[in-house]
Order: sequence, then structure tokens, then C-alpha cells
Amino acid sequence: MSTPTRMNRRRFIQLGLAGLASVPTASVVFRHASAADADAPLVDENDPAAVAIGYVHDAEKVDVSRFPKRAGESGATQFCHNCALYQGQGTEGVGPCSVFPGRNVKAAGWCNAWVPAPNKG
Repeated sequence: MSTPTRMNRRRFIQLGLAGLASVPTASVVFRHASAADADAPLVDENDPAAVAIGYVHDAEKVDVSRFPKRAGESGATQFCHNCALYQGQGTEGVGPCSVFPGRNVKAAGWCNAWVPAPNKG
């Protein structure tokens, strides 16, 4: 049976300093990842995964007979830029989407995986 590890002041300070030392490293890693997202290729509308969930670059061109979720007044407000899965900024341009890792989607696009984001407009 193991004995519980006791945290003393010296160990607490060592762990705190190690954590502080890792902050600059983490910021470099995450900054590099976001720069890579900007250079990521755009999802091709003809990609099998995109076709399966109805992704289009222009949400106005969704086949509403196939994807009735996009029809009507509530459907007319659905765009990638106000989806919870979209990780880009703003309502124009492109950004990463968790549905298509390593690739960007257009902010004005749409797919059937659309989920309303609580704080995006």
C-alpha cells in the first residue's frame, strides 16, 4: 500500500515555478497552431465528408429539400460564423471548424452539423 504524498512548502514552490516556466512555451505552441490554421486549405465542397453533411461555401445555396434544417426564417440565420463548431473570428473570410480538422471553412458557409453558438452573431 502506498503512502500519500505530502505537499510541503519546498515542493509547492518547485511545482509553482515549473508551472510558471511552462507558460511561455505553451503560448508559443498555441500561437503556432493558430498561424497554421490560417494557412490550412479550404474544405472542398466535393469532398465526400463535405457532401455527406451538406457543406457549402455559400449558405444561400443549400439544397433545402435535402436539408430542411436550413429552410424557413430560422434556417436563414444559420451560417458557419454563428455555429458553435466554427472556431474562426468574424462574419467574413474563413476559419477552422471542428468538423473538418486541419481545414478551413467559409464563414458564410453552412453544413447540417450546424449548432447555434451562444455568443456569436
